[in-house]
Amino acid sequence: KNWGEMTAITQPLDLIRLSLDEEVYVKCRGSRELRGKLHAFDQHLNMVLGPVEETVTTTEVDAETDEELVQTSRRNMEMLFVRGDVVILVSPPVRTA
Repeated sequence: KNWGEMTAITQPLDLIRLSLDEEVYVKCRGSRELRGKLHAFDQHLNMVLGPVEETVTTTEVDAETDEELVQTSRRNMEMLFVRGDVVILVSPPVRTA
């Protein structure tokens, strides 16, 4: 997108509107991260993504060694409805000049 389109951002949701039909990164509560094409959203940040990859990161502490064990699991889905109240961050696609 060029500077002219970027100046069209007057409200926070405008940034998300400019990312429609593009891949976005969504950080959610519960150590979940989503990366997928944004098809729709509303003022509550409810979103429809697809195809989408979900990454869940869990951290456990070994009781004997106090070592942190970090596990990551991934799954792919064709379409996903994301409820807005779990959304922490939405990152638009990286723009290269």
